[in-house]
Amino acid sequence: MTVTTAPAGTALVAEVCKDGGRFAALAPEWRRLHGRCRTATPFQSHAWLYSWWTSYGVAGRLRVVLVRRDGELVAAAPLMLAFRPFRTLVPLGGAITDFTDVLLDDACAPEAARALVAAVREAAGGALVDLREVRPGGAAELLHAHWPGVRASLPDSACLELPAAPMDDLLTRLAAKPAQRVRAKLRRIDTLGVHERAVAPEEVEATLESLLILHRLQWRGRGVTREHVRPRFAEHLTRSARLMVAHGEAVLTEFRLDGAVVAAELTLQSPALAGGYLYGAHPRLREHKVDVAVMLMRACTRRLDGSGRSVLSMLRGDEPYKHHWRPDTLRNQRFLLAHGTRAAPLLWWCARYATARRRAVAYVRELRAGRQTVATSTSSPVEGRKPSARPAK
Repeated sequence: MTVTTAPAGTALVAEVCKDGGRFAALAPEWRRLHGRCRTATPFQSHAWLYSWWTSYGVAGRLRVVLVRRDGELVAAAPLMLAFRPFRTLVPLGGAITDFTDVLLDDACAPEAARALVAAVREAAGGALVDLREVRPGGAAELLHAHWPGVRASLPDSACLELPAAPMDDLLTRLAAKPAQRVRAKLRRIDTLGVHERAVAPEEVEATLESLLILHRLQWRGRGVTREHVRPRFAEHLTRSARLMVAHGEAVLTEFRLDGAVVAAELTLQSPALAGGYLYGAHPRLREHKVDVAVMLMRACTRRLDGSGRSVLSMLRGDEPYKHHWRPDTLRNQRFLLAHGTRAAPLLWWCARYATARRRAVAYVRELRAGRQTVATSTSSPVEGRKPSARPAK
């Protein structure tokens, strides 16, 4: 652990935590800070971050920057050292984390942000700071705004959001016929007798095991995300979800039909936001003509009712099935921050590479869309029918 002092004239003291055991011990005060940061997402909870570090971290690379005022934690940047191939400070969470950010106490956010900037600059040394997948409005925007060195802001992944409203209100966003179809699907679910319930913390491990089995079943033969079938992912998800459910930072729901579990879904929560992270559904639901997406959406809206949360996030990804609900499209941000002359050229290289890659991806998508349009117009009605959209999670 390295201790540094914040800028002169403040009562703030900063430190850099490099020890996993010390990071684990931060849980109580980290949880308090998470609750005082209005922009925090569930992925900034201590349970999620420490569990991820336990399963995916590399010894010797932890760099969690902390700022305290009169002993109370008021700012935190959960970072680690990476080599890509040059030295870089990146957020904890990796590719399985939809939003990354820092935490700032709402009561002193500008002051805490300035102290955090000074501490992150010292922790970085000559390394580039690369903050990816920051949700719009995230606390890291202040870090970027107060950064005195070379900096850049780039667009990152798209994410879709709905207001946290009852199902009937969400249906008013749809045209009349699509809304009627959704209501018919809901009646179908109720007629079949599908029952849902939120599981208790002591049931999390068994229910998550069922969820991952169902997840593999639903994607069998269609290319499941590789990380979702690896033991380290299951260990991380079980470890983090058990604590998050206990502290109200997650809800794990199981769905039963004729007494058997046919689906399970994990929703992650912060004070302002909830988002469905992962689900699994048995193929037999398709045989019963159950629309799983509609079933999960209603369950989520029921949990949000009266919770005080304002956002129902569909998390990262711009998959067509999500657009059926006419969500708002936002784009995450990527902040590149350089301290010193050595890191500045790396920043500009990363920024130009990211821009070129984004343009190349957009060009390829346009080509594919054009080819699909031509194939559809020249094929028979059956052969040209578009495949149904598949959830990515």
